[in-house]
Amino acid sequence: MLELASIIILGILAQWVAWKFKIPAILPLILIGLFVGPVSTLLSEDGTKWIEPIWNGEEGFFPGENLFYFVSLAISIILFEGGLTLRKNEIKNVGPVITKLITIGTLVTFFAAGIVTHYIFDLSWKICFLFSALIIVTGPTVISPILRNIPLKKDVSAVLKWEGILIDPIGALAAVLVFEFITVGEGNAYTKTALIEFGKIVLFGTAFGFTFAHALVYIIKKQWIPHYLLNVVSLSVVLLVFVESDIFAHESGLLAVVVMGLVMGNTKLPNLKELLYFKESLSVLLISILFILLAANIEMKDLILVFNWKSAILFAIVVFLIRPVGVFLSTFNSGLKLNEKVFISWVGPRGIVAAGIASLFGAKLAAKGEPGAEYITPLVFMIVLGTVLLNATTARPFAKLIGVFLKSSDGVLIVGASPFARLIGKYLDDNGRHVVLADSNKENIENAQEMNLLATEANIFSEDLSSDPEFSDIGYLMALTPSRQVNEHVLDRFGKSLGENGAFRLITNEEMSDEKIDRPDCLFSPTDDFINLSEVARDYPTMHELEIESKEHFLESLNAINEERESIPVFIKDLDGELHILSCKSEEMDIKQGYFLVYMGKSIELLA
Repeated sequence: MLELASIIILGILAQWVAWKFKIPAILPLILIGLFVGPVSTLLSEDGTKWIEPIWNGEEGFFPGENLFYFVSLAISIILFEGGLTLRKNEIKNVGPVITKLITIGTLVTFFAAGIVTHYIFDLSWKICFLFSALIIVTGPTVISPILRNIPLKKDVSAVLKWEGILIDPIGALAAVLVFEFITVGEGNAYTKTALIEFGKIVLFGTAFGFTFAHALVYIIKKQWIPHYLLNVVSLSVVLLVFVESDIFAHESGLLAVVVMGLVMGNTKLPNLKELLYFKESLSVLLISILFILLAANIEMKDLILVFNWKSAILFAIVVFLIRPVGVFLSTFNSGLKLNEKVFISWVGPRGIVAAGIASLFGAKLAAKGEPGAEYITPLVFMIVLGTVLLNATTARPFAKLIGVFLKSSDGVLIVGASPFARLIGKYLDDNGRHVVLADSNKENIENAQEMNLLATEANIFSEDLSSDPEFSDIGYLMALTPSRQVNEHVLDRFGKSLGENGAFRLITNEEMSDEKIDRPDCLFSPTDDFINLSEVARDYPTMHELEIESKEHFLESLNAINEERESIPVFIKDLDGELHILSCKSEEMDIKQGYFLVYMGKSIELLA
């Protein structure tokens, strides 16, 4: 009991340390696991581990292969939660790049790493390609903390985020195929069996994931599940899909749960946010337990086996040569700049799927007496630990060095997704600005998503929006709710973290009665509140651009629009096409000839 409690306590402590020092949690978790596992044998009097994951007749948690069954089920939950976070509108600019990364990039890593490992360690081709299949994956559990702490261009963060989640089942599938090669044997059945297994995995994984996703969404929408059972029923369905798919096609469960999460995450599903919170909390707990157990399960002799210069050479080639080649081939003729390609090449940490499946397959092959199988687990853990350590410590300074670090974040967060907020958000999006709308009203969020806007259901009183990777490049904050209390709370809580370049809110009806509003955070004009904006957007849901000839022309136009009452000034577009948010002190802005005054509402004729 002491050991089990210790794993949970140490795991959560490692998660806190990771949050405090802004590093992926996998790093302290693996170090703790190695310390209480193989390293502890050097400290204990009888040479035993402080924590023994597999039951050996005297101590341990899991008899036989039960540890790996637990690992498989836990990974299925983690991947499902990752699939839920994927949104189709995130990849409208980089969809082809992501597709190539998980196809061309995967093939480059698989063949190149396998060949290099064979000639460095002189292992059989089968073992080398099993290793290369396992290190294909870059996990979401290690990518997300890195992205969360580095303000990047939306396209770059989207590529890394989607690659990390989608490539997990692909890497697992590739590892399964190689494992089948090894266990089936040589000869004509070698290729034929592998192709049959591949087809079964894709067919059953996709079919089960797609079918059960739509079935669960239908059941939730019909309210056949009471609210208090929603999360646990969803969890049980995920486990059911994983197990059932795996029964029909061995190792197809991972693909099934990712497909299920992806489908559910892109449907108009009630309570999706609540489901995500539950799965995220569960994933944190499972990851904390898994990494300590898997690292503790390694033997000291296995660590010594790869503690040499050969491992260092292999690591350097995988990280500094194979990964960049795969990325540059996948991003050829894309819209990504050279420095963005270099950064994506640099960030490729491996995660839970690589470690979990390596432990599973390595143990199975070693038990069967496969030559070289003892290298699988320590080599994969070496790559996992090395890449996480490298990226956790260097990603931020490297981003600054090569110029992908956004010195001035120009993304816009709009709190409130009412009709006029959606109209403003759509204009920003059409003009190339990364805009995110947040609202607690599900209908508003759904309407925004129908306009292909990135929108998230959020309660700003209980959620820390600044910790979400999606907001890493947000520098402007617009509070557009009808509540003064909410708007002021948004600015107080997120003004510094998400509104570093400008944080604004709507004025209230009471504030409009003041003769002079001396507030730099007052949005648009001193004569427009939520009610007036809503009425204008209802009657004239259009954005207009008026070319400005001089500062005087701007002031005259601004006064004319404010007096119109059916039109509202919103932005200034400069000569470079950049949009600047108007405030109640817009008359103090530096205006030049050729700028455009952007206003919402009724089209009006203004004289020069």
